[in-house]
Amino acid sequence: MEIALTPAERAFRQEARRFFAVDYPQDILAKLRGGDRLTRADHVRSQQALQSRGWLGIGWPRENGGPGWTPVERYLFEQELEQAGAPNIIPMAIIYIGPIICAFGTDAQKALWLDDILQSRAMWAQGYSEPESGSDLASLRMTAVRDGDDYILDGTKIWTSGAHWADWIFCLTRTSREERKQDGISMICVPMGASGIRIEPIISIDGSHELNRVTFDQVRTSVAHRIGEEGKGWHYANVLLASERVSYAHVGRKKADLAALRVKAAMMPGDAAPTMLDEPRFAARLAALDMEVAVIEISVLRALTTQMDPAMVSSLKIACTEVAQKITELWLELAARYRSPRLDRGQEGWADVLPPQMRFGVPETASYLFERAQTIYGGATEVQKNIIWRQLARADALP
Repeated sequence: MEIALTPAERAFRQEARRFFAVDYPQDILAKLRGGDRLTRADHVRSQQALQSRGWLGIGWPRENGGPGWTPVERYLFEQELEQAGAPNIIPMAIIYIGPIICAFGTDAQKALWLDDILQSRAMWAQGYSEPESGSDLASLRMTAVRDGDDYILDGTKIWTSGAHWADWIFCLTRTSREERKQDGISMICVPMGASGIRIEPIISIDGSHELNRVTFDQVRTSVAHRIGEEGKGWHYANVLLASERVSYAHVGRKKADLAALRVKAAMMPGDAAPTMLDEPRFAARLAALDMEVAVIEISVLRALTTQMDPAMVSSLKIACTEVAQKITELWLELAARYRSPRLDRGQEGWADVLPPQMRFGVPETASYLFERAQTIYGGATEVQKNIIWRQLARADALP
């Protein structure tokens, strides 16, 4: 589907399209097309290329270094980035904590953190989940005890994406015990080089190292690193989580994946017939996904101009993550038809052992495995359904 664009919006879309085709680092695009994993340095270069145009701080106010885009311009930018096959912006600093600092941070905190984030001099991690406090985030047990001008942090965070790359981590910590478990939680930022922090890698089923367990043992950080008021962290976290769940849409990426699926499914090794597109079940599932992505896109476009209530945000998160998984399932079927083996992409030269037409199966199989987590992280599907139910129950209770 298309939205009616003004001449200025059409010009902006063309500018973004040309940027990714000409000015963006083409070796990064080639690396992703070849199925290789990106390094920290690759992500830094990618983000610095965006910032060279002032395009990194999406969702940030102009006065804090953001591009000052309208919702439609942000939508067009994200579409062009994903259609070009560029990596998504690492969300922890730009999409999650950056807007929170802009909205609730002190002037000193903005001066300390915002420019380093925009220039990709500092990467961030999110310290929310704990070993026995995942979906029930409010039950977290990590403590931050005030000691003069410092907090002393003790506890463990888990499933911490990018902690091994991060320079800072923003954590939800318990600064007091209150009757309501959502109260007494504060949002505190900690430099990852602080004494007492231990990072242990968690290797995912797809063989990648993205997740970590982070242990805090008497870790000191300044009270000046607390975001907003003490005990109000649950409020800031919910502002952040709403943005996090909407950020899973990735409509452009889904469209690009479906287009690539069609091209690959129309070809078979050795010109074998029938192709996967000739198989009614496969073709029907592909068509159904086209329709599901169109529905998601309508919801995202609607969200550009209206405030989404919690039930709508949760519904969109469920739809986006389930469709992402369904797309990888079709890629896996295609890889099976090509008899593509599973190889370790961490091994140098892994692609050289396969014919070019079979190489797609290795990263797509890894994507299938990795995407199993989409319906868990950022609020599990079951949690989202509870949110929807509570919203509906409150609506029914109204006179």
